[in-house]
Amino acid sequence: MQTTIKAVLFDFGGVIAEEGFYEGLLAIGEMNALNPEAFFKTVDALIAETGYLAGASEEAVFWDAVKNETRITMSNAALRHEIMKRFTLRPGMIAYVDLLKSNGFIVAMLSDQTNWLDEIDEKTALFQHFDSVFNSYHIHKSKRDATVFRDVCSDLNVRPGETLFIDDNSKHIQRAMSEGLNVIHFIGMSDFEKRIRKFVAL
Repeated sequence: MQTTIKAVLFDFGGVIAEEGFYEGLLAIGEMNALNPEAFFKTVDALIAETGYLAGASEEAVFWDAVKNETRITMSNAALRHEIMKRFTLRPGMIAYVDLLKSNGFIVAMLSDQTNWLDEIDEKTALFQHFDSVFNSYHIHKSKRDATVFRDVCSDLNVRPGETLFIDDNSKHIQRAMSEGLNVIHFIGMSDFEKRIRKFVAL
């Protein structure tokens, strides 16, 4: 028996697009002869600690903190380029967004992103596929705070149990579940296509 789903929330990096932040930071770590995974963990913590993820500081503050902590000397422009060029949109996932929308579901994006997401939209018109876009940079709360899921459901006027959340990050999935949302842990397109049929009829 299918759950009554009214709204579907999609993560951006790792779901709607390739995971540019993670892959870009691994590449930067390698370029600077640093342990890539350790470098990623350091920078992932700093993007939250500096307030950049939640729109409380400018990008330069974040990159200055990264360079102070890791001693890398690349320019801010070069660092962001390594990340931005890897956020490649996935046409198959965007097609699913459009299909869900055409079948009467509310479709929204919930992303831990910065002003980078706005720049991607300017180039690709990505946002036009969604009814709503919730970006941590603008809503001043990230998915590291489980209450963001409650907030988004309230804004969309749906109950958590009527909402399906799709993300590649297992910690975000766990937080969404703790708030009562239905979830799909995204690990690939073929697996996603099987799992979503358990929640919605298309």
